[in-house]
Amino acid sequence: MPQTYPKMPVSPPGRIEKRPGFPDSRGQVILTAIINEHFVTGEPVGSKVLANRFANASGMSSATIRNVMSELEEMGMLEQPHTSAGRIPTDKGYRFYVDNLLGVLSISDGDLDRIDREYGTKDHFPSDTPDRLMERTSRLLSALSNNVGIVVSPSLANDRLQHIEFVNLSDNRILVVLVASPNIVHNKIIRLKMTFTKEELEKTANYLNAEFVGKSLSEIRAEIMVLMHQEKTLFDKLLQTAVILCSQSIEDDEDRLGEVFVDGTSNILTKGDFADLERLRELLLTIGEKSRLMQILTECIGAATAATGDISVIIGGENRTPSLQSCALISAPYRIGNSTAIGTLSVLGPTRIEYGRMMSIVSYVAKMLEQMMADDITGN
Repeated sequence: MPQTYPKMPVSPPGRIEKRPGFPDSRGQVILTAIINEHFVTGEPVGSKVLANRFANASGMSSATIRNVMSELEEMGMLEQPHTSAGRIPTDKGYRFYVDNLLGVLSISDGDLDRIDREYGTKDHFPSDTPDRLMERTSRLLSALSNNVGIVVSPSLANDRLQHIEFVNLSDNRILVVLVASPNIVHNKIIRLKMTFTKEELEKTANYLNAEFVGKSLSEIRAEIMVLMHQEKTLFDKLLQTAVILCSQSIEDDEDRLGEVFVDGTSNILTKGDFADLERLRELLLTIGEKSRLMQILTECIGAATAATGDISVIIGGENRTPSLQSCALISAPYRIGNSTAIGTLSVLGPTRIEYGRMMSIVSYVAKMLEQMMADDITGN
């Protein structure tokens, strides 16, 4: 990463009403300056450093800066890790910065060029499979952030059915081949306590393909259960078989939550922010537990965020998972085609991260991924 300093204001913005626990305009400038400085150096920021940075700013003497830093510390937005050391931002400070001080986000030309090189030009995307695109996207997010890039696919349970087949294997095992929108192929082997003939499996698949195209397995199972409770179909073997096969096909957490693609885990080993080896070990274990990681990311997005397309930023102690409480998790939802199923795209790193840049990248890449998936459906 180039050792350049983000542009900082040389004078406080317009005055605002000062409220308890809310920094005034001068406090906001100082907080922004400390966050920018700390990101570059990784060290506590002292008043002398800021005094030099604001040497030409009116009303920004060393004494004033020290007083403002003390006020920010009292508000819980800064902390002093060592006696006589400078200050570093707290989770609360970062949260205020993200919510109030970033302004309008924009993506840089350099990041746009890097994304275009990975995906191809805007007029011609490479013809990768969806799984391959998600894998490449996690690698791209890792490269751009120098942190961990994560992409979670929409879940099998919520994928929209295009075509399904059941193939008999040995020992009461059945291969389920599900083609979901847009042309995503899921293969899963399920084990049953009963035996079905080839004809029964073909009849069930034909029924599902004829009656339920465009619906998710969860919806299909629910609708069939309603049909089975109607007197005329109560003992219909075809419906009973369909319920069994659909239920077994989405029985575990991975099916309900989707697949996860992770890249750049080794990047966190180079971060001084994770010097505590025990906490680092716990973080690596969490990243390695894909089902747990998918649950965390799904919770981060939430129904409201997924509906509006907003970016989710979870900072430090806001994470309910203890091993992530030294981390920032920046996520955005994406859809594949017209599906209602939601996937998640994230950058995971220390709380000392370029929030504005990462939020811009995650948001932009999510839209690019959606566009490529849509083009794959239409053949454009």
